[in-house]
Amino acid sequence: MTDQPYLSIIIPAHNEEQRLPQTLEQTADFLNQQAYAGEIVVVENGSSDRTLEIAQDYARRLPMLRVLHSDQRGKGLAVKTGMLAARGTYRFFADADLSMPIAEVNRFIPPALPGVEVAIGSREAPGAVRYNEPQYRHLTGRAFNTIVRLLALPGLEDTQCGFKCFRGDIADEVFPLQTIAGWSFDVEVLFIARQRGYRIAEVGIPWYFNAGTKVRVLHDSLRMFLDLLNIRRNGWAGRYGPARHA
Repeated sequence: MTDQPYLSIIIPAHNEEQRLPQTLEQTADFLNQQAYAGEIVVVENGSSDRTLEIAQDYARRLPMLRVLHSDQRGKGLAVKTGMLAARGTYRFFADADLSMPIAEVNRFIPPALPGVEVAIGSREAPGAVRYNEPQYRHLTGRAFNTIVRLLALPGLEDTQCGFKCFRGDIADEVFPLQTIAGWSFDVEVLFIARQRGYRIAEVGIPWYFNAGTKVRVLHDSLRMFLDLLNIRRNGWAGRYGPARHA
């Protein structure tokens, strides 16, 4: 592919040999039905299963697919690698389980969402529907989001849904400043984008709970709280740089 794709879909993949084949089939089918050019970027990092081999096998059959590999683990690191390697005018990262149907992606970009700078999938925004989520997971997520709104991102109702879209030039500006390799990277990149004056839109989505989720509620919640404090300290220290536009 020599022409710049309109949309890049970045999929972080750590130990995803079971879910990745169906996800790649669905994503490729979706992009093949669009009037615009698209690419898929899979970032495999530190897997102990056949994720990399499976992704590379698909890449031999799908010209739109690129596969990147890193030995370093961490979802945030995988997303950062993919967002900076992607070439799309818009760059959308998606969880490998596709808990949001891939066809929803078009709601995050023009013409459905004109003038988009940053758009995030939300399980709390108007129109959102959660399917099969255990009550304890919902309550834990709401508690964490309350802390996020107090410490970092007031007004955003769901920063942890794993589906987010950045305009390409904004991604090139924001993601080099990302420091967090783990789960809290979402909050950090949104914090950076907002500090630099970019508009963040929440898009209410249908979201299906997947019992194979890798988030460990108690352990990861503590780690993410400490990450929030680091984000605030980085902001105060000017590590993310000054705002560049109003």
